[in-house]
Amino acid sequence: MYNFSVERPTTIADAVEALDGGEASVMAGGQSLLPTMKLRLADPEHVIDLSNIAELKGISVTADTVTIGAMTTHAEVAANDEVRRRIPALAGLAGLIGDPAVRHRGTIGGSVANADPAADYPSAVLGLDATIHTSRRQLASDDFFCGLFETALEADEIITSISFPVPVKAGYSKFPQPASRYALVGVFVAQTADGARVAVTGAGPSAFRVFEMEKALTSNWAPETVSELTVPEFGLNADIHASAKYRAHLVTVMAERAVSAAY
Repeated sequence: MYNFSVERPTTIADAVEALDGGEASVMAGGQSLLPTMKLRLADPEHVIDLSNIAELKGISVTADTVTIGAMTTHAEVAANDEVRRRIPALAGLAGLIGDPAVRHRGTIGGSVANADPAADYPSAVLGLDATIHTSRRQLASDDFFCGLFETALEADEIITSISFPVPVKAGYSKFPQPASRYALVGVFVAQTADGARVAVTGAGPSAFRVFEMEKALTSNWAPETVSELTVPEFGLNADIHASAKYRAHLVTVMAERAVSAAY
């Protein structure tokens, strides 16, 4: 690595000030930033470590919402009794991320802010129509993911928490890349009072919704409803692990499995 300085603020306000207009890099759990720096793909002079900011941690619930602090780890989401009771699909998703070491260091805010095209959480954010709370505003899920590793966050803006509406039922299914456990394709489905939502990760440059499946599931929530529906392979990811055509096929398969698993 190159030389860099580290600051560990204890409040959100201090963290935003330390960003100095976006010239520093924010580190949550470090599961994305540090490997990127080791590969010399990032070279920040200053790193702002959020781990000492207590107000960014924890899970709170109301009758219809689960709000998770940005610095809450994947392991904490997976094990939390309230999340498991109110949105079991979200707890299950968190338990599928990486391995135990990653789950005990990685955070929900860091994952969502990084917007890796194969990360699990973006599908839940879109699938549950979550609200992303930042140090300056609130962002709707449909406005947040903009492209490959790109979000609506400004350079000096920090995610503080994410609020997930409690659905009628929801499910998540992914086909993992065996070595990394990232999703070759993952699909999160949710049945809500306003209709069905279907969100896909791993298949495209960023997480996206499948409106045709949503319309069909709103009319008839059943696995067979999506079994014959497909997404175009044009624009989907293609690499050594899977072709665009195979990923398009997996979207249908994972959607069917997610609906079957939803509760």
